Order: sequence, then C-alpha cells, then structure tokens
Amino acid sequence: MTSSDALDTAEVRLATGLAVVPYVLLAVSAGLALLTGDLQSEHRVGILGLSALAAGWMLWMVTLHPDRMANGKAAGLHIAVLVAFVAALGLLSPWFSGFFAFTGYVHSWHLLRGRWRIVGVAATAVAAVTGYSGGLPGPDPAVISSYVLFIVAIVVLVVLFSTFGDVTADRSVRRKKMVDQLAETNAKLEETMRENAGLQAQLLLQAREAGATDERQRMAREIHDTLAQGLAGIITQVQAASRAKDDPAAWQRHLDNAARLARDSLAEARRSVHAVGPAELESARLPEALAEVAKRWEDIHGVRTEFATTGTARPLHPEVEVTLLRVAQEALTNVGKHAGAARVGVTVSYMDDVVTLDVRDDGAGFVPGAHSGGFGMTSMRQRVTRLAGSLEVESEPGAGTAVSATVPAQELR
Repeated sequence: MTSSDALDTAEVRLATGLAVVPYVLLAVSAGLALLTGDLQSEHRVGILGLSALAAGWMLWMVTLHPDRMANGKAAGLHIAVLVAFVAALGLLSPWFSGFFAFTGYVHSWHLLRGRWRIVGVAATAVAAVTGYSGGLPGPDPAVISSYVLFIVAIVVLVVLFSTFGDVTADRSVRRKKMVDQLAETNAKLEETMRENAGLQAQLLLQAREAGATDERQRMAREIHDTLAQGLAGIITQVQAASRAKDDPAAWQRHLDNAARLARDSLAEARRSVHAVGPAELESARLPEALAEVAKRWEDIHGVRTEFATTGTARPLHPEVEVTLLRVAQEALTNVGKHAGAARVGVTVSYMDDVVTLDVRDDGAGFVPGAHSGGFGMTSMRQRVTRLAGSLEVESEPGAGTAVSATVPAQELR
C-alpha cells in the first residue's frame, strides 16, 4: 500500500467515525441516564422519545441527505433543532449535557461557515450548561458568573481544538496532494527511464550498424585503392609486354613493372586488412609521398609527370594525408586507363584553413555527367566528404581532365 492509499484509508475511517460518533454518544447518554438515574416512568419515556427523535433528525438531515448541509439555511436549521434536543435532554439528565452535547459542537464547527460556527458552538454550550445546571441560573451573581464562565471556557476549548483539527486536516490534504504529485512524478520518471532504456538500445543498435557499414565502406575503398588499382596496372603492363614481344628489353621492363605492382598491391592489401596506413606515408610526409607516387607512376606508364608543392608544407592529421594520397593514386590510375595523356601534373597546395590536391592531364578528356565514373570516383568522393571536404572534376573532350580535392587543413597534434 502506498502512502497516498494509507492517507485515503485514514480519511475514510475518520469520516466513518464522525458519522457514527453522534449516535454512539446519544446511546451512551441515554443508557447512563436510564441506568443510573432515579427517574420516574414519564421521564424515562421522555428520554427514550426525545432520543429517538434526535436520532431520527440526525439520520434524516445529515446521514441520509448530506448534500443538504451545503445550504447555509438548512445547516442553521439543523443546528438550532439539535441545540434544542441538547437542552431538552440535558434537563432530563445531565449525562446528555456531558456526552451528547459534543455532537452539537462537532456539527456546528463542520456544518456552519465563518463566525456562525462560533455562534453554533456557543448556543450548544449554553444548552449543555443549562441542562447540566438543571435550568437557568438564579439571581445570585456568583451563580451567574460561574454559569457564564463555564460557557466561555467550553467555547474557547472547542474553538481551540477545532482550529487545531482544521490545521491538521489541511496539512493532511496538502500531504496527500504532495504524495500524489510525488507518485505521479515517480511514474513519469519510471516511464522516462523505460523510454531512455529503449532509446539507448536503439542507439546502440544504430551505432553498431553504422560501424559495420563504415567498416564495409572502408574495406571497399581500400580494396579498390590497392588491389583494383594494382590489378589494373598489372593488366596494363602485361598487355604492353605482349605488344613488345619483339623487343626483349621492353618486354622485360613491362614484366618487371607487373611484378613490382603485384608485390606492392599484396603489401597494401595486407596493410588495409590491418587498418594500417599506406606504406608511402610510413616514413615520409604527404609532399614526399605524393612525389614518390608520381615518380613511380611515371616510370610505369612512361608519361611525363610533374609534381609541385605550394604554400608552407606542415604535418597534417594522418586521415587527411591518407585521403589526399588515395585521391592522387585513383586520379593517376584513371589517367593511365582512360586519358592517353602525354603530360600529367600533380600539385598539393597548403593554405591557412584548407589543403588542396590537383591532378591534371592533357589527355582525351570526357563530357562531365555522361557517365558515373565507376566506383573509383565514388570512393574519392566518399573519402573527401568524410572530412567535410569537396571534390571537383573538370573535363572537356580533347582538352584533358582536372581533379581537385579540398579538405580542411587539420594539423597533427
């Protein structure tokens, strides 16, 4: 059982007690009057008759029709009749002034409003003291003073205890409201925690899926940038060797190039599987690695390749350097497969906030947008976009091609 349920149960029990107590007090008063008093038969009949009438009056006005007490006039009428019963029964037996009179105090305080409550309590006190005294006081000032003093004392005590009861009831109401609010807050908190747990599980699942997707994309890019480029170069060299079979020196050179490409591709594939950076960047920075890539490509394809660096070269974040190196390798591979160029230029430019890689050739060119460019172009864009960079390709049939990759110059820390 919660604290709120406990308070509700206590309030129900208190309300039930207040509803039953008047009848209990009336019965106790009547019983004591009949058992302890030396009463004549007509007095006994009067006590029983008035007690029955008082019980019927309370049953009809309060117990069976409690809504009537919301009307001030009806409540006032009920208290007036109840005071009359207290006075009449008190004159027959003082036990009613001692016990049943409490019903008048309670009903006056709870059914009347404002200062009328004090009026009802005072009237009940007058009736009780009058009945207990056997009638109104005589002309003796001492008797009158005692009479009035008793009435005032009773009124003061009833008002004090009733006020204390009201304060206690008000605190109980506020406590119940606070308990209900706490219960509601706890329920909302538990619901939020359940929602957060579900959201956390969903986020973990999405993170795992995103990690798996990112790893698949990384492997696809690495395989393309190592094995696919290497195999394409090997095929080119083998085809060139078959065309140069009448020239033993050229034939041997092409076979040596194919073997070197195979060894390099195998080494790069192993490094990619272990998520290790390119061998070119292992012992050199980006400008030196790009110069090495350009020189090797020139030796294999026999196409004049020029490399240049502008701006002040500085160490960059490894992912930035790997991205630009892979873009250069892919761009040079495309030149070797499609351009038929006689001259190629590779330039890396260091600026304040960005670093740019340009690969230009004077080959056949193409119409931009005429074809998707295959996975190589997609791989370059994915790499550059992951670093919040941009990739631009400019080409025209017969006027060559220019590939430009720009990424933030995130320095090595």
